[in-house]
Amino acid sequence: MNCRGGPKYGMRPQSLITLFACWRPRGAIYLCLALMLLGTTSVQAEDIKTSAKEFDRYFRQLMKQQGIPGGAYAIVDGDHVVAMSTYGVRIKGKSGKVDTHTVFRLASVSKTFAASMAAVLEHEHKFSWDDRVVSFVPQLSFKTPSLSRQLQVQHLLSHSSGLTPNAYDNYLEDNKPLSKILPKFANIDPRCKPGTCYGYQNVLFSLIGDVIKKATGTTYERQLKERFFAPLKMQDASLGWDSFMASNNRAAPHVQTGRGWRAVKVEKEYYLAAPAAGVNASISDMAQWLKAQMGYYPKVLSPAVIDDITTERVATQRHMRHRIWRDYLTHAGYGLGWRLYSIGDDRIIYHGGWVAGFRAAVAYSEKRKIGIVILMNAESRVISDLTANFVIDITGHGSTLATALAGE
Repeated sequence: MNCRGGPKYGMRPQSLITLFACWRPRGAIYLCLALMLLGTTSVQAEDIKTSAKEFDRYFRQLMKQQGIPGGAYAIVDGDHVVAMSTYGVRIKGKSGKVDTHTVFRLASVSKTFAASMAAVLEHEHKFSWDDRVVSFVPQLSFKTPSLSRQLQVQHLLSHSSGLTPNAYDNYLEDNKPLSKILPKFANIDPRCKPGTCYGYQNVLFSLIGDVIKKATGTTYERQLKERFFAPLKMQDASLGWDSFMASNNRAAPHVQTGRGWRAVKVEKEYYLAAPAAGVNASISDMAQWLKAQMGYYPKVLSPAVIDDITTERVATQRHMRHRIWRDYLTHAGYGLGWRLYSIGDDRIIYHGGWVAGFRAAVAYSEKRKIGIVILMNAESRVISDLTANFVIDITGHGSTLATALAGE
């Protein structure tokens, strides 16, 4: 037996004591194993610190280059926050700076909350994944009524209803409530049998709120507060437009114009589909959420629940063609409220969000339990570069951060 291991995150002799322990039989083998594990932890900790420092430089470089008003990020290793930092101001042209408690819109990262909440309740037998949606939302009907009866609760959260992507999102953007949009579905049919193909949805996804209310007698908002926000000490988190506007420490949305970024008013639009895009949170909150998703708050999210939401329901092969990910992904799919990307022997559990002047992203390595969350008050695509390059580095499949910084 020896104490050597793999290259980047492997185990190696740390001292003569380690060597001695490896040479001795029986009892000393336990000392060897302990030292090997300590060595692994030490090596990984140093690697993450290095990646965090590189990421911070890269983050600030891109934010400055793109003139983005403000943002924040957190890097989590296991149950420890390795780095948390902020940049810029809440509103361009104003003095109020972004801090760790500044609230941002999470946009579609909200889906990770809705799916997790639904999974907790499903595991408590409040309803079943294969329950028919029409049992909870009887007013939903497709052009062919028999097809609407095939739609199951799990199909809402995995975007596998079979409908054309983003069906009737334009009505959300016109601030139409779900009650006015649902009758429109009687004009269309799925292009494939529910559960067999992927088509990203916001309106249908949000029906999980109705399922939760009817199954438990409690609103989705109250479930979030009592089951997630309070026990995880997510002090700034909330749901909805009213709550966002009530915060004195909130970031303003910004859109790109010919003269640079311009602050705009906070639209209600996708707030009307709250489970799909209605959560507000600070970077401090999201660090807690990331730790919970990686399994470090089992009383809030049990291992069984996490396993359920990260089990693939449908393949999303077109995501393998994304310009940043395409050289690294071996498979892409969707679970319940999470994208699932395979890179080598690891999986990246990921979701991004984009709505009316905000961007958000959260991702973690399933194997290494290292994650990142980024929030921005501008509709900039650089968040994709930041997230992907960090993930590629921490999975050991590249040195993209160092390469990007080489040209500073």
